[in-house]
Amino acid sequence: MGNGNLTYLLPDLQKAILETLTMLGIGLTTSTLLGGLIGIYLYLWGQERLLKNSFLHFLVGGLVNIIRSFPFVILMIAAGPFARIVVGTTIGPIAATVPLSIAGTAYFARLVELALLDVPRGTIEAAQSMGATLPKIVFSVLLREARAGLILGFTTLSISYLSYSAAAGIIGGGGVGDLAIRYGYYRFQKDIMIVTVIGLVLFVQIIQMLGNTISRRLDKR
Repeated sequence: MGNGNLTYLLPDLQKAILETLTMLGIGLTTSTLLGGLIGIYLYLWGQERLLKNSFLHFLVGGLVNIIRSFPFVILMIAAGPFARIVVGTTIGPIAATVPLSIAGTAYFARLVELALLDVPRGTIEAAQSMGATLPKIVFSVLLREARAGLILGFTTLSISYLSYSAAAGIIGGGGVGDLAIRYGYYRFQKDIMIVTVIGLVLFVQIIQMLGNTISRRLDKR
């Protein structure tokens, strides 16, 4: 019966994988762009010699912390009305990218800020003494020096996204998680559950190995 389950569900499995990749693609892109921008500004607002602004740092940083404190399942439910406004529905992989993007943006913003904090102040001061503009410092100094840490941060974000996307199946978000819940849990088809879990574990290992490899190659310290 086990092999029969897998053969019969092969089209559903392929669809679930495509839905998961869709969630990852849209969510990671949005979170990387927005979270990266917020993380850079959080860093700049916290630095005396750059764009020191304690109020904005406290306000935006507090908002980031509030979003990060929400359990993802609760955030998915709370973001339902916003998802309906943005994409017109609260069900399906596209709708699931809305709470995924919100959670990922806050998460990656902190990872970016922490990576930039590892850049030696002496390097920044040297660039300032040479008359470098703020955009030049950000793109040619900060992001360049922190690139290894940023890659590791993106790797961590990607792995977290994979687990978030699996949880999206609870509210009909689709994807591999939804398949595992519908067939592996509710219908007690353990072979489906085992295959999906093994697939997710292998995917995580691949992402982590790629991230570690790229980060080591970029780390010039």
